[in-house]
Amino acid sequence: MSDFEGLRALVTGGASGIGRAAAELLAARGARVAVLDLDPSPVDAPLLAYRADVTDDTSVRAAVTAAGTDLGGLDVLVNNAGVGAQGTVEDNADAEWHHVFDVNVLGMVRTARACLPLLRRSAHAAIVNTCSVAATAGLPRRALYSATKGAVHSLTLAMATDHLHEGIRVNCVNPGTADTPWIGRLLDAAADPAAERAALEARQPTGRLVTAEEVAGAIAYLASPLSGATTGTSLAVDGGMQGLRPRPAAAR
Repeated sequence: MSDFEGLRALVTGGASGIGRAAAELLAARGARVAVLDLDPSPVDAPLLAYRADVTDDTSVRAAVTAAGTDLGGLDVLVNNAGVGAQGTVEDNADAEWHHVFDVNVLGMVRTARACLPLLRRSAHAAIVNTCSVAATAGLPRRALYSATKGAVHSLTLAMATDHLHEGIRVNCVNPGTADTPWIGRLLDAAADPAAERAALEARQPTGRLVTAEEVAGAIAYLASPLSGATTGTSLAVDGGMQGLRPRPAAAR
């Protein structure tokens, strides 16, 4: 496909995981792509790499300005940078709550705010926020993370409304548990990594983790000019976790 031919895209958190898969897919489909990341060193051509800390407005604005200049404008923003958190509502101190909200929610605010002047000049402007099934399903020991993703879901709807008249579409993608470096670190730290992986796989009706490439495919769908009538939408890529209630195998 070449639906992104001639378009310019920026992906935050694009050096690994879902962000890297999205950046590579957009590039493969014709876009010129800039990646913003705390550590952009793993990024190579044809992707353009810029260091940015989404918790620092000055850093974000400088990186967006540089990327916009090098790309000659901007058509697509993939707001993907984020961090994970474990625990019940009792388990994290205020400082951790502030930090995770600063990255997962305010990081998207800062990046969108810096990109909007560029996006307003595009005939195919789109923003895709990486949300999570945690925004719409109660997951165990994910209180802080779920709260931030619930905020991202609501933010997406508000942004879609605010920028509708400007021709800027805003959507979000809601992955289930994805096989990313963060999940890898989580499994490595578990007392029984194999049992923990099996538990994560079992709670998704497909019986496996979501791949970064599958989430990237959904991001590309929402960002594509072919989806020009789609805005204010959340697209689940969760192996049926949110909506399906299959019977156990023994009861089929």
